[in-house]
Amino acid sequence: MHHRATSRRTLLTVTAAAAAAAVTGVTTPNAHADSAHSDSAGLASDDRSLRRTISRMSLEEKVGQLFVMRVYGHSATAPDQADIDANLAEIGVRTAAELVEKYHVGGVIYFAWAHNTRDPHQIAELSNGIQRAGLAQPTPLPLLISTDQEHGIVCRVGKPATLLPGAMALGAGGSHSDARKAAQIAGAELAAVGIRQNYAPVADVNVNPANPVIGVRSFGSDPQAVADLVAAQVKGYQRAGIAATSKHFPGHGDTATDSHYGLPTITHTREQWGELDAPPFRSAIAAGIDSIMTAHIVVPALDPNEDPATLSRPILTGILREQLGYDGVVVTDSLGMEGVRTKYGDDRVPVLALKAGVDQLLNPPKLDIAWNAVLQAVKNGELTEARLDESILRILRLKAKLGLFRKPFVTSAGVDRTVGTAAHLAQADRIAEETTTLLLNEGGFLPISRRSHGNVLVVGADPASPSGSTGPPTTTLATAFIELGFSATALSTGITPTAAKIDEAVAAAAGKDVVVVGTYNVSATSPQRTLVSRLVATGVPVVTVAIRNPYDIAGLTGQRATVAAYSWTDVELRAAVRVIAGHARPKGRLPVPVQRADDPTKVLYPVGHGLSYAKRN
Repeated sequence: MHHRATSRRTLLTVTAAAAAAAVTGVTTPNAHADSAHSDSAGLASDDRSLRRTISRMSLEEKVGQLFVMRVYGHSATAPDQADIDANLAEIGVRTAAELVEKYHVGGVIYFAWAHNTRDPHQIAELSNGIQRAGLAQPTPLPLLISTDQEHGIVCRVGKPATLLPGAMALGAGGSHSDARKAAQIAGAELAAVGIRQNYAPVADVNVNPANPVIGVRSFGSDPQAVADLVAAQVKGYQRAGIAATSKHFPGHGDTATDSHYGLPTITHTREQWGELDAPPFRSAIAAGIDSIMTAHIVVPALDPNEDPATLSRPILTGILREQLGYDGVVVTDSLGMEGVRTKYGDDRVPVLALKAGVDQLLNPPKLDIAWNAVLQAVKNGELTEARLDESILRILRLKAKLGLFRKPFVTSAGVDRTVGTAAHLAQADRIAEETTTLLLNEGGFLPISRRSHGNVLVVGADPASPSGSTGPPTTTLATAFIELGFSATALSTGITPTAAKIDEAVAAAAGKDVVVVGTYNVSATSPQRTLVSRLVATGVPVVTVAIRNPYDIAGLTGQRATVAAYSWTDVELRAAVRVIAGHARPKGRLPVPVQRADDPTKVLYPVGHGLSYAKRN
């Protein structure tokens, strides 16, 4: 069937049919994601139809279509009073529906902290409410709803949705098929709740162990290995009917500054950029990536003006569009981040981003300032309406490709059929087991058995759950041991344990057969080092589990074994316990080198390092 968006009446007719289906549960819009791409190919390729839609839009509607905005609340029309207050304070509207009505935004981004993602059925209804608001506009258009569901340490949708290993864990697993399957599961569950653009996979090559913002969000330090896994995940998301987004162009992997709080500079030469940073983005483009996110970083070799890449025409148009041949959607990283606000004011940033070649303006700190700045730039001739039309056409092409013109709504039945299913959860556990990496095993101490080491103390860091729905890590680890027949006690000592808390842990170790310590970003001055050394001095065997960066081992001594889990979400921690207890064999291999703490020019453990067990218990 060939669909054409030729008029408002046609759009309303199509969406009314979808709405009826959503109410009756007769069809599930995203049940067969491949068809969402193939069935809409006619509409996606029919630029004449989309151009006619654009020609009917007012200038204000066109400006709005370029923005993707946050909004507080679990409901599009009836959020909690606290969320109404937050919306009024930050955006000047009460609800998501009012946001769409006033600013005609083309997309909405979901966050857990904005109370958008309480549970799958609530998310689905929020998505449907936002789509209803979009279709009630003078020019009825569906919205592209997005989120950061990288998995691992960045997750917005939590349990009961399936949580999967993150990028570096998948890099440790090294399986392209597992990376593709993880993305397909993640994408299918997002699509079922109405989220159709995911800001993943991360295409940054993490060559700097001190990188404060990327780290385990990257697949690793080898450009080709990262490129292959990025392509695999793009394919997985496509199979699920999701617009994947590779980020952060032109590459955020070698920074020592977090662009949320400052403006990093990458000192790579153009040749180094081509060898280190470019391959994953080239691979993503070759795989048919739907959107690419910019980085708020300065790369002088690529733009001598030293503008952030998000605002750099030489980088976004000269390199991304012209050199790499990319003609898909370009979305900024959040415009509320300090990295993009350092050099220019909030009124100039969106205009300069559009002039650089951006299509979607993500999450400005003050929407009214950004929206009116773009509107005024068109009115005074700094931006042409034709330039806006160019970006809007890309955005509408993507919406058409995803089938949003035909089926913008999701169903309760689709949620039940797809989200957090037993099959998906089992796949997540299986994939996690392939990623857990055994870095150290003195004297073959691991695996332990409940006969010889049945009484376990678990101590360590308890960082907040990425999604707000898992952990805390020490409790998760202890519970996993108990489920395997061990006796286990959890004691949270924190990321920066005090002397009193360390004394408490040492006292608790008395009489235990083994102490498992969850470590989190151990630095040269971290009191976690003191915690481990004091526990080692008790004579009770110590096993450390790096629950974030695998580099922790370089700062620790005396432990009998070390396992890298790459994240503190339940799925990866449970897999680590199964490996420690011998219910699974360690199969992961380091996707990054671990340098010595006393001499970072020397490698302690190289890429590919990972120990195994001779046989299973």
